[in-house]
Amino acid sequence: MQHSNEIKLESHGTVTVMEIQGDITAFSEPFLNEAYQKANAEGASRILLKIDQGSYINSGGIAILIQILAQTKKNNQVIGITGISDHFKKIFHMVGITKFANIHNSLTEALETMAGEAE
Repeated sequence: MQHSNEIKLESHGTVTVMEIQGDITAFSEPFLNEAYQKANAEGASRILLKIDQGSYINSGGIAILIQILAQTKKNNQVIGITGISDHFKKIFHMVGITKFANIHNSLTEALETMAGEAE
């Protein structure tokens, strides 16, 4: 099992993309929090989590994602998620993640939709 993540921040117009490679588990917390804090410090108002489709996400990883979603809500940021499998789309819907973040089918769709969303 992989215990580290590589997270790249990229600006696509008004959307900051957090490209997450590697499994998302409890071990991912410092990597995800550091990337989110950096994006937040840079003034990101729209954040897209681009998760590598081959990534494994367990309950600890879902908890971390929920913490980040709570922070984005507190900071009045728009957040979206792309790259996840249909299986994880169902799980994210079941645990309520989709109430706080839109799930997009592709990076292109996500960027187009999020660029047009009001802050």
